[in-house]
Amino acid sequence: MEGLPVDLQYLPEDKKREPDPDIRKMLIETIMLLTTTKAGRCIVKDKKTYLIMREFHKWEKEPDVITACEKLVQVLIGDEPEPGMENLMQVKIPEEMEQKFLHLDLEEEARIEKEQKELEKSQLSENTGGDSGDVREGLRR
Repeated sequence: MEGLPVDLQYLPEDKKREPDPDIRKMLIETIMLLTTTKAGRCIVKDKKTYLIMREFHKWEKEPDVITACEKLVQVLIGDEPEPGMENLMQVKIPEEMEQKFLHLDLEEEARIEKEQKELEKSQLSENTGGDSGDVREGLRR
């Protein structure tokens, strides 16, 4: 707990997490934007964000929020960019790589959509008393 902001070290037991998955995802994406510069990455890392995101990842069920969380964690645990590439928003991406990334984004969106449908099906099954098994575990494989 040492190194976490004081407000987070002493949260009351009845503290609730944000119920809206869209807001949770937006907050993660906002932190991701802070990591685009070296100074921002240092601040985010110094606040022990990785520890918070690790625990959040264990709790989260929404596939698109999980994906956003995993992307942020990759930045947090990854190596620092080479000199001259410290500001990730100004890095020039070759055209062929940009096309590859767009293709990967489309694949990721399709995977998230599939996982979202499986989650909704699982939740529907739970609400109707059916046996859904551990869908979350299946999604993580």
